[in-house]
Amino acid sequence: MTTDLADLTAVDLARAYRARDLSPVAATRAVIARIEAAEPHLHALYAFDPQGALEEAQAAERRFLAGEPAGPLDGVPVTVKENIATKGVPCPLGTAATDLVPAPADAPPAARLRETGAVILAKTTMPDWGMLSSGLSSFHELARNPWNPDLNPGGSSAGAGTAAAAGYGPIHVGTDIGGSIRLPAGWCGVVGFKPSFGRIPIDPPFLGRVAGPMTRTVADTALAMSVLARPDPRDPMALPPADLPWMDLDRDLAGLRIALVMDCGVGEPVDPEVAAAVRAAADAFAAAGARVEERGPFLAREMLDGLDRFWRARAWCDYERLSEEKRARILPYIAAWARSGRDLDGASVYRGFSQIDAMRRAGLSALGDCDLLISPVAPMATYPAHWASPLNDPTRPFEHIGFTVAFNMSEQPAISVDCGHTADGRPIGLQIVGRRFDDIGVLRAAHAYERLRPPQRPWPRVG
Repeated sequence: MTTDLADLTAVDLARAYRARDLSPVAATRAVIARIEAAEPHLHALYAFDPQGALEEAQAAERRFLAGEPAGPLDGVPVTVKENIATKGVPCPLGTAATDLVPAPADAPPAARLRETGAVILAKTTMPDWGMLSSGLSSFHELARNPWNPDLNPGGSSAGAGTAAAAGYGPIHVGTDIGGSIRLPAGWCGVVGFKPSFGRIPIDPPFLGRVAGPMTRTVADTALAMSVLARPDPRDPMALPPADLPWMDLDRDLAGLRIALVMDCGVGEPVDPEVAAAVRAAADAFAAAGARVEERGPFLAREMLDGLDRFWRARAWCDYERLSEEKRARILPYIAAWARSGRDLDGASVYRGFSQIDAMRRAGLSALGDCDLLISPVAPMATYPAHWASPLNDPTRPFEHIGFTVAFNMSEQPAISVDCGHTADGRPIGLQIVGRRFDDIGVLRAAHAYERLRPPQRPWPRVG
Protein backbone atom coordinates (compact mmCIF):
# COMPACT_ATOMS: atom_id res chain seq x y z
CA MET A 1 0.00 0.00 0.00
CA THR A 2 1.26 3.49 -0.86
CA THR A 3 2.46 5.59 2.06
CA ASP A 4 1.02 8.87 0.69
CA LEU A 5 -2.49 9.23 2.09
CA ALA A 6 -3.59 11.31 -0.90
CA ASP A 7 -2.99 8.30 -3.18
CA LEU A 8 -5.01 5.77 -1.18
CA THR A 9 -7.99 4.27 -2.98
CA ALA A 10 -11.52 4.65 -1.66
CA VAL A 11 -11.57 0.91 -0.94
CA ASP A 12 -8.38 1.23 1.12
CA LEU A 13 -9.67 4.30 2.96
CA ALA A 14 -12.97 2.66 3.85
CA ARG A 15 -11.14 -0.42 5.16
CA ALA A 16 -8.69 1.68 7.20
CA TYR A 17 -11.47 3.83 8.68
CA ARG A 18 -13.44 0.78 9.78
CA ALA A 19 -10.32 -0.70 11.43
CA ARG A 20 -9.56 2.71 13.01
CA ASP A 21 -6.11 2.60 11.43
CA LEU A 22 -6.65 5.97 9.78
CA SER A 23 -8.68 9.09 10.47
CA PRO A 24 -10.86 10.73 7.78
CA VAL A 25 -9.39 14.03 8.96
CA ALA A 26 -5.83 12.89 8.24
CA ALA A 27 -6.81 11.61 4.80
CA THR A 28 -8.67 14.81 3.96
CA ARG A 29 -5.76 16.97 5.11
CA ALA A 30 -3.42 14.99 2.84
CA VAL A 31 -5.70 15.49 -0.18
CA ILE A 32 -6.06 19.20 0.57
CA ALA A 33 -2.26 19.51 0.70
CA ARG A 34 -2.02 17.72 -2.66
CA ILE A 35 -4.58 20.08 -4.16
CA GLU A 36 -2.89 23.19 -2.79
CA ALA A 37 0.42 22.10 -4.33
CA ALA A 38 -0.91 21.10 -7.76
CA GLU A 39 -3.97 23.23 -8.38
CA PRO A 40 -2.07 26.44 -9.27
CA HIS A 41 -0.66 24.47 -12.22
CA LEU A 42 -3.68 22.33 -13.21
CA HIS A 43 -6.86 24.42 -12.60
CA ALA A 44 -9.19 21.45 -12.16
CA LEU A 45 -11.42 22.82 -9.40
CA TYR A 46 -14.25 25.27 -8.84
CA ALA A 47 -15.65 26.23 -5.42
CA PHE A 48 -12.84 24.46 -3.54
CA ASP A 49 -13.83 24.50 0.15
CA PRO A 50 -11.05 23.05 2.33
CA GLN A 51 -12.58 24.30 5.58
CA GLY A 52 -15.96 22.80 4.78
CA ALA A 53 -14.27 19.54 3.76
CA LEU A 54 -12.40 19.35 7.07
CA GLU A 55 -15.64 19.89 8.97
CA GLU A 56 -17.25 17.04 7.02
CA ALA A 57 -14.21 14.85 7.74
CA GLN A 58 -14.42 15.65 11.46
CA ALA A 59 -18.09 14.64 11.45
CA ALA A 60 -17.16 11.37 9.71
CA GLU A 61 -14.45 10.74 12.30
CA ARG A 62 -17.00 11.13 15.09
CA ARG A 63 -19.32 8.64 13.39
CA PHE A 64 -16.56 6.04 13.07
CA LEU A 65 -15.54 6.52 16.72
CA ALA A 66 -19.17 5.94 17.68
CA GLY A 67 -19.32 2.84 15.47
CA GLU A 68 -22.01 4.44 13.30
CA PRO A 69 -20.59 5.20 9.82
CA ALA A 70 -23.10 6.77 7.44
CA GLY A 71 -22.30 4.46 4.55
CA PRO A 72 -19.59 2.93 2.35
CA LEU A 73 -18.09 6.30 1.37
CA ASP A 74 -18.16 7.90 4.81
CA GLY A 75 -15.08 10.11 5.17
CA VAL A 76 -13.87 9.50 1.59
CA PRO A 77 -12.74 12.70 -0.23
CA VAL A 78 -14.65 13.26 -3.49
CA THR A 79 -15.36 15.93 -6.08
CA VAL A 80 -18.45 16.59 -8.20
CA LYS A 81 -18.57 18.05 -11.70
CA GLU A 82 -19.62 21.67 -11.80
CA ASN A 83 -22.91 20.99 -13.66
CA ILE A 84 -24.13 18.62 -10.91
CA ALA A 85 -25.84 20.93 -8.44
CA THR A 86 -24.65 21.14 -4.85
CA LYS A 87 -26.77 23.19 -2.47
CA GLY A 88 -25.69 26.81 -2.14
CA VAL A 89 -23.12 26.73 -4.97
CA PRO A 90 -23.85 28.33 -8.38
CA CYS A 91 -23.57 26.18 -11.53
CA PRO A 92 -21.95 28.34 -14.24
CA LEU A 93 -22.04 25.41 -16.71
CA GLY A 94 -18.51 26.32 -17.71
CA THR A 95 -19.48 29.59 -19.37
CA ALA A 96 -19.10 33.23 -18.36
CA ALA A 97 -22.54 33.87 -19.91
CA THR A 98 -24.37 32.18 -17.01
CA ASP A 99 -25.85 34.09 -14.08
CA LEU A 100 -24.36 32.85 -10.82
CA VAL A 101 -27.37 31.75 -8.78
CA PRO A 102 -26.81 29.42 -5.80
CA ALA A 103 -28.33 25.99 -6.36
CA PRO A 104 -31.35 25.41 -4.07
CA ALA A 105 -30.60 21.72 -3.47
CA ASP A 106 -28.18 18.90 -4.17
CA ALA A 107 -28.78 17.09 -7.47
CA PRO A 108 -29.23 13.30 -7.06
CA PRO A 109 -25.54 12.26 -7.40
CA ALA A 110 -24.42 14.91 -4.89
CA ALA A 111 -27.27 14.01 -2.55
CA ARG A 112 -26.27 10.33 -2.58
CA LEU A 113 -22.65 11.22 -1.80
CA ARG A 114 -23.62 13.50 1.05
CA GLU A 115 -26.02 10.94 2.54
CA THR A 116 -23.25 8.36 2.73
CA GLY A 117 -20.87 10.78 4.43
CA ALA A 118 -18.50 11.46 1.53
CA VAL A 119 -16.32 14.54 2.00
CA ILE A 120 -17.11 16.88 -0.93
CA LEU A 121 -13.94 18.90 -1.47
CA ALA A 122 -14.93 20.94 -4.53
CA LYS A 123 -16.66 21.02 -7.88
CA THR A 124 -14.62 20.20 -11.01
CA THR A 125 -14.39 22.41 -14.06
CA MET A 126 -15.94 21.96 -17.50
CA PRO A 127 -16.02 23.83 -20.85
CA ASP A 128 -18.89 26.06 -21.97
CA TRP A 129 -22.17 24.12 -21.60
CA GLY A 130 -20.17 20.90 -21.64
CA MET A 131 -19.96 21.00 -25.44
CA LEU A 132 -16.21 20.46 -25.81
CA SER A 133 -13.85 17.55 -25.26
CA SER A 134 -11.44 20.04 -23.73
CA GLY A 135 -10.39 21.85 -20.60
CA LEU A 136 -10.99 25.21 -22.31
CA SER A 137 -13.69 27.43 -20.76
CA SER A 138 -14.77 31.06 -20.80
CA PHE A 139 -15.49 30.93 -17.04
CA HIS A 140 -12.84 28.65 -15.54
CA GLU A 141 -9.09 28.83 -15.96
CA LEU A 142 -7.68 26.41 -18.52
CA ALA A 143 -7.65 22.88 -17.06
CA ARG A 144 -4.49 20.95 -17.84
CA ASN A 145 -3.41 17.31 -17.99
CA PRO A 146 -1.30 16.15 -15.00
CA TRP A 147 0.81 13.86 -17.19
CA ASN A 148 1.97 16.96 -19.08
CA PRO A 149 0.40 20.37 -18.28
CA ASP A 150 0.98 21.47 -21.88
CA LEU A 151 -1.62 18.87 -22.92
CA ASN A 152 -5.40 18.75 -22.74
CA PRO A 153 -7.21 16.61 -20.14
CA GLY A 154 -10.18 16.21 -22.49
CA GLY A 155 -13.75 16.95 -21.55
CA SER A 156 -16.33 17.83 -20.86
CA SER A 157 -15.52 16.27 -17.46
CA ALA A 158 -12.17 18.01 -17.79
CA GLY A 159 -11.47 18.91 -14.19
CA ALA A 160 -12.64 15.47 -13.03
CA GLY A 161 -10.14 13.71 -15.29
CA THR A 162 -7.36 16.00 -14.10
CA ALA A 163 -8.34 15.58 -10.45
CA ALA A 164 -8.43 11.79 -10.68
CA ALA A 165 -4.99 11.54 -12.28
CA ALA A 166 -3.47 14.15 -9.95
CA GLY A 167 -4.71 12.49 -6.75
CA TYR A 168 -7.32 15.02 -5.59
CA GLY A 169 -9.06 12.21 -3.73
CA PRO A 170 -10.11 8.80 -5.07
CA ILE A 171 -13.61 9.48 -6.53
CA HIS A 172 -14.74 12.16 -8.97
CA VAL A 173 -18.26 12.27 -10.45
CA GLY A 174 -18.58 13.44 -14.05
CA THR A 175 -21.29 13.48 -16.72
CA ASP A 176 -21.33 12.05 -20.24
CA ILE A 177 -23.58 12.65 -23.25
CA GLY A 178 -21.18 11.78 -26.07
CA GLY A 179 -18.00 10.65 -24.34
CA SER A 180 -17.51 13.31 -21.67
CA ILE A 181 -16.47 10.82 -18.99
CA ARG A 182 -14.64 8.28 -21.14
CA LEU A 183 -12.65 10.76 -23.26
CA PRO A 184 -10.96 12.61 -20.37
CA ALA A 185 -10.54 9.31 -18.54
CA GLY A 186 -8.73 7.87 -21.55
CA TRP A 187 -6.58 10.95 -22.06
CA CYS A 188 -5.74 11.21 -18.34
CA GLY A 189 -5.05 7.49 -17.87
CA VAL A 190 -7.82 6.83 -15.32
CA VAL A 191 -11.00 4.75 -15.12
CA GLY A 192 -14.15 6.46 -16.39
CA PHE A 193 -17.50 4.65 -16.25
CA LYS A 194 -20.59 5.64 -18.24
CA PRO A 195 -23.27 3.40 -16.71
CA SER A 196 -26.45 2.31 -18.41
CA PHE A 197 -28.73 5.27 -19.11
CA GLY A 198 -30.87 5.86 -16.03
CA ARG A 199 -28.74 3.74 -13.71
CA ILE A 200 -27.68 6.84 -11.76
CA PRO A 201 -30.59 9.28 -11.33
CA ILE A 202 -29.77 12.81 -12.48
CA ASP A 203 -31.61 16.14 -12.55
CA PRO A 204 -32.24 17.47 -15.11
CA PRO A 205 -32.25 14.35 -17.32
CA PHE A 206 -31.70 14.47 -21.10
CA LEU A 207 -31.45 11.91 -23.88
CA GLY A 208 -28.13 10.08 -23.62
CA ARG A 209 -26.93 12.03 -20.59
CA VAL A 210 -25.57 10.09 -17.63
CA ALA A 211 -23.51 10.71 -14.52
CA GLY A 212 -20.69 8.36 -13.58
CA PRO A 213 -17.53 7.98 -11.49
CA MET A 214 -13.96 8.68 -12.54
CA THR A 215 -11.35 6.94 -10.39
CA ARG A 216 -7.92 5.30 -10.51
CA THR A 217 -9.24 1.74 -10.07
CA VAL A 218 -12.25 -0.28 -11.17
CA ALA A 219 -12.88 -1.32 -7.55
CA ASP A 220 -13.28 2.35 -6.57
CA THR A 221 -15.66 2.85 -9.49
CA ALA A 222 -17.75 -0.09 -8.28
CA LEU A 223 -17.78 1.26 -4.73
CA ALA A 224 -18.95 4.65 -6.01
CA MET A 225 -21.68 2.99 -8.07
CA SER A 226 -23.01 1.22 -4.97
CA VAL A 227 -23.93 4.68 -3.69
CA LEU A 228 -24.66 6.71 -6.84
CA ALA A 229 -27.10 4.16 -8.29
CA ARG A 230 -29.52 4.49 -5.38
CA PRO A 231 -32.98 5.76 -6.42
CA ASP A 232 -34.16 9.36 -6.55
CA PRO A 233 -37.72 10.36 -7.54
CA ARG A 234 -36.57 13.51 -9.35
CA ASP A 235 -35.42 11.59 -12.45
CA PRO A 236 -38.42 10.39 -14.49
CA MET A 237 -36.06 8.55 -16.88
CA ALA A 238 -34.27 6.54 -14.19
CA LEU A 239 -34.18 2.76 -14.28
CA PRO A 240 -36.11 0.82 -11.64
CA PRO A 241 -34.08 0.41 -8.44
CA ALA A 242 -31.92 -2.71 -8.54
CA ASP A 243 -29.82 -4.38 -5.86
CA LEU A 244 -26.74 -5.18 -7.95
CA PRO A 245 -23.58 -6.93 -6.67
CA TRP A 246 -21.35 -3.95 -7.35
CA MET A 247 -18.32 -5.24 -5.43
CA ASP A 248 -18.48 -8.79 -6.85
CA LEU A 249 -15.87 -8.09 -9.52
CA ASP A 250 -13.98 -11.33 -10.02
CA ARG A 251 -14.78 -13.36 -13.12
CA ASP A 252 -13.23 -15.95 -15.43
CA LEU A 253 -12.78 -14.62 -18.96
CA ALA A 254 -12.75 -18.08 -20.54
CA GLY A 255 -15.43 -18.38 -23.19
CA LEU A 256 -16.41 -14.72 -23.09
CA ARG A 257 -17.18 -13.45 -26.61
CA ILE A 258 -15.70 -10.03 -27.36
CA ALA A 259 -16.15 -7.91 -30.50
CA LEU A 260 -13.05 -5.86 -31.40
CA VAL A 261 -13.82 -2.68 -33.36
CA MET A 262 -10.90 -0.64 -34.68
CA ASP A 263 -12.86 1.46 -37.20
CA CYS A 264 -16.19 2.93 -36.07
CA GLY A 265 -17.00 4.17 -39.57
CA VAL A 266 -16.73 7.96 -39.12
CA GLY A 267 -14.25 10.53 -37.90
CA GLU A 268 -10.49 10.63 -37.79
CA PRO A 269 -8.50 7.46 -38.50
CA VAL A 270 -7.08 5.65 -35.48
CA ASP A 271 -3.51 6.67 -34.70
CA PRO A 272 -1.06 3.75 -35.08
CA GLU A 273 0.11 3.96 -31.45
CA VAL A 274 -3.49 3.91 -30.22
CA ALA A 275 -4.29 0.97 -32.50
CA ALA A 276 -1.28 -0.98 -31.25
CA ALA A 277 -2.23 -0.49 -27.59
CA VAL A 278 -5.84 -1.56 -28.15
CA ARG A 279 -4.81 -4.61 -30.17
CA ALA A 280 -2.42 -5.57 -27.38
CA ALA A 281 -5.36 -5.39 -24.97
CA ALA A 282 -7.41 -7.61 -27.29
CA ASP A 283 -4.54 -10.11 -27.36
CA ALA A 284 -4.45 -10.11 -23.55
CA PHE A 285 -8.16 -10.92 -23.40
CA ALA A 286 -7.67 -13.71 -25.91
CA ALA A 287 -4.73 -15.13 -23.97
CA ALA A 288 -6.97 -15.23 -20.88
CA GLY A 289 -9.47 -17.41 -22.72
CA ALA A 290 -11.88 -14.93 -24.28
CA ARG A 291 -12.96 -15.33 -27.91
CA VAL A 292 -12.08 -12.06 -29.64
CA GLU A 293 -13.68 -11.42 -33.03
CA GLU A 294 -12.82 -8.31 -35.07
CA ARG A 295 -15.87 -6.53 -36.46
CA GLY A 296 -16.27 -3.82 -39.09
CA PRO A 297 -17.61 -0.25 -38.79
CA PHE A 298 -21.04 0.35 -37.26
CA LEU A 299 -21.67 4.10 -37.77
CA ALA A 300 -22.55 6.06 -40.92
CA ARG A 301 -21.52 9.62 -41.68
CA GLU A 302 -25.12 10.84 -41.59
CA MET A 303 -25.51 9.66 -38.01
CA LEU A 304 -22.74 11.87 -36.67
CA ASP A 305 -23.60 14.81 -38.93
CA GLY A 306 -27.29 14.54 -38.06
CA LEU A 307 -26.60 14.58 -34.34
CA ASP A 308 -24.29 17.55 -34.88
CA ARG A 309 -27.13 19.45 -36.61
CA PHE A 310 -29.52 18.71 -33.77
CA TRP A 311 -27.03 19.79 -31.12
CA ARG A 312 -26.17 22.96 -33.10
CA ALA A 313 -29.87 23.86 -33.26
CA ARG A 314 -30.21 23.25 -29.53
CA ALA A 315 -27.14 25.43 -28.86
CA TRP A 316 -28.54 28.19 -31.09
CA CYS A 317 -31.80 28.18 -29.09
CA ASP A 318 -29.77 28.83 -25.93
CA TYR A 319 -27.49 31.37 -27.63
CA GLU A 320 -30.20 33.52 -29.22
CA ARG A 321 -31.91 34.15 -25.87
CA LEU A 322 -28.78 35.80 -24.49
CA SER A 323 -28.03 39.51 -24.54
CA GLU A 324 -25.25 40.76 -26.77
CA GLU A 325 -23.17 41.38 -23.65
CA LYS A 326 -23.49 37.75 -22.57
CA ARG A 327 -22.91 36.41 -26.08
CA ALA A 328 -19.60 38.24 -26.11
CA ARG A 329 -18.48 36.28 -23.03
CA ILE A 330 -18.88 32.83 -24.60
CA LEU A 331 -15.86 30.89 -25.78
CA PRO A 332 -15.42 31.92 -29.46
CA TYR A 333 -15.29 28.29 -30.66
CA ILE A 334 -18.62 27.52 -28.98
CA ALA A 335 -20.18 30.79 -30.14
CA ALA A 336 -19.23 30.04 -33.75
CA TRP A 337 -20.62 26.51 -33.45
CA ALA A 338 -23.90 27.74 -31.93
CA ARG A 339 -24.36 30.48 -34.56
CA SER A 340 -24.06 27.84 -37.27
CA GLY A 341 -27.39 26.44 -36.10
CA ARG A 342 -29.25 29.68 -36.82
CA ASP A 343 -30.30 28.88 -40.39
CA LEU A 344 -31.19 25.22 -39.97
CA ASP A 345 -34.80 24.57 -40.94
CA GLY A 346 -37.21 22.38 -39.01
CA ALA A 347 -36.96 19.43 -41.38
CA SER A 348 -33.15 19.43 -41.17
CA VAL A 349 -33.24 19.54 -37.38
CA TYR A 350 -35.83 16.75 -37.24
CA ARG A 351 -33.77 14.57 -39.56
CA GLY A 352 -30.79 15.26 -37.32
CA PHE A 353 -32.77 14.27 -34.24
CA SER A 354 -33.86 11.06 -35.97
CA GLN A 355 -30.22 9.99 -36.07
CA ILE A 356 -30.41 9.39 -32.32
CA ASP A 357 -32.56 6.35 -33.09
CA ALA A 358 -30.20 5.35 -35.92
CA MET A 359 -27.27 5.53 -33.50
CA ARG A 360 -29.21 3.55 -30.92
CA ARG A 361 -29.71 0.73 -33.40
CA ALA A 362 -26.09 0.93 -34.54
CA GLY A 363 -24.74 0.73 -31.01
CA LEU A 364 -26.88 -2.26 -30.16
CA SER A 365 -26.01 -4.05 -33.40
CA ALA A 366 -22.26 -3.44 -33.00
CA LEU A 367 -22.04 -6.15 -30.34
CA GLY A 368 -23.99 -8.64 -32.44
CA ASP A 369 -24.03 -11.92 -30.54
CA CYS A 370 -21.00 -11.00 -28.43
CA ASP A 371 -21.00 -10.33 -24.70
CA LEU A 372 -18.80 -7.22 -24.86
CA LEU A 373 -17.19 -4.85 -27.36
CA ILE A 374 -13.73 -3.34 -27.05
CA SER A 375 -12.36 -0.39 -29.01
CA PRO A 376 -10.25 2.73 -28.65
CA VAL A 377 -11.92 5.42 -26.56
CA ALA A 378 -10.74 7.97 -29.12
CA PRO A 379 -8.83 7.70 -32.39
CA MET A 380 -5.99 9.84 -31.08
CA ALA A 381 -4.11 10.52 -27.86
CA THR A 382 -4.53 13.93 -26.27
CA TYR A 383 -3.60 17.24 -27.88
CA PRO A 384 -2.49 20.81 -26.96
CA ALA A 385 -4.02 22.20 -23.78
CA HIS A 386 -5.34 25.41 -25.36
CA TRP A 387 -7.20 23.70 -28.22
CA ALA A 388 -10.98 23.37 -28.03
CA SER A 389 -11.03 19.93 -29.66
CA PRO A 390 -8.55 17.51 -31.27
CA LEU A 391 -8.95 19.24 -34.65
CA ASN A 392 -9.59 22.71 -33.12
CA ASP A 393 -12.14 23.36 -35.88
CA PRO A 394 -15.77 24.29 -35.00
CA THR A 395 -16.92 23.09 -38.42
CA ARG A 396 -15.64 19.57 -37.55
CA PRO A 397 -16.18 19.36 -33.79
CA PHE A 398 -17.02 15.68 -33.33
CA GLU A 399 -14.52 13.74 -35.44
CA HIS A 400 -13.16 12.13 -32.25
CA ILE A 401 -16.39 10.86 -30.61
CA GLY A 402 -17.44 8.11 -33.03
CA PHE A 403 -16.33 5.32 -30.71
CA THR A 404 -18.17 6.78 -27.70
CA VAL A 405 -21.33 8.67 -28.67
CA ALA A 406 -23.37 5.80 -30.12
CA PHE A 407 -23.34 4.01 -26.78
CA ASN A 408 -24.88 7.05 -25.09
CA MET A 409 -27.77 6.88 -27.53
CA SER A 410 -28.08 3.09 -27.23
CA GLU A 411 -28.06 3.42 -23.42
CA GLN A 412 -25.35 0.77 -23.03
CA PRO A 413 -22.77 0.76 -20.21
CA ALA A 414 -19.21 1.60 -21.28
CA ILE A 415 -15.94 2.18 -19.47
CA SER A 416 -12.52 3.60 -20.25
CA VAL A 417 -9.49 1.84 -18.78
CA ASP A 418 -5.87 2.83 -19.33
CA CYS A 419 -4.18 0.47 -21.80
CA GLY A 420 -0.84 2.11 -22.44
CA HIS A 421 1.00 5.28 -23.40
CA THR A 422 2.38 6.77 -26.58
CA ALA A 423 6.13 7.05 -27.02
CA ASP A 424 5.96 10.62 -25.67
CA GLY A 425 3.97 9.57 -22.58
CA ARG A 426 0.35 10.37 -23.46
CA PRO A 427 -2.17 7.89 -21.98
CA ILE A 428 -4.32 5.69 -24.24
CA GLY A 429 -7.80 4.55 -23.24
CA LEU A 430 -9.41 1.17 -23.94
CA GLN A 431 -13.21 1.24 -24.14
CA ILE A 432 -15.20 -1.79 -22.96
CA VAL A 433 -18.91 -1.75 -23.85
CA GLY A 434 -21.60 -4.12 -22.58
CA ARG A 435 -25.13 -5.05 -23.47
CA ARG A 436 -27.88 -2.80 -22.14
CA PHE A 437 -28.11 -2.94 -18.35
CA ASP A 438 -25.03 -5.21 -18.00
CA ASP A 439 -23.11 -2.69 -15.88
CA ILE A 440 -21.72 -5.48 -13.71
CA GLY A 441 -20.39 -7.38 -16.73
CA VAL A 442 -18.53 -4.29 -17.94
CA LEU A 443 -16.99 -3.63 -14.52
CA ARG A 444 -15.92 -7.27 -14.18
CA ALA A 445 -14.24 -7.26 -17.59
CA ALA A 446 -12.46 -3.98 -16.77
CA HIS A 447 -11.35 -5.34 -13.40
CA ALA A 448 -9.98 -8.46 -15.11
CA TYR A 449 -8.13 -6.31 -17.65
CA GLU A 450 -6.44 -4.34 -14.86
CA ARG A 451 -4.74 -7.61 -13.92
CA LEU A 452 -3.81 -8.46 -17.51
CA ARG A 453 -2.26 -5.18 -18.61
CA PRO A 454 1.30 -4.02 -17.88
CA PRO A 455 1.89 -2.52 -14.41
CA GLN A 456 0.43 0.93 -13.74
CA ARG A 457 2.93 3.71 -14.34
CA PRO A 458 3.67 5.91 -11.32
CA TRP A 459 0.98 8.58 -11.06
CA PRO A 460 2.06 12.10 -12.05
CA ARG A 461 2.99 14.57 -9.31
CA VAL A 462 2.57 18.25 -10.07
CA GLY A 463 3.68 21.13 -7.88
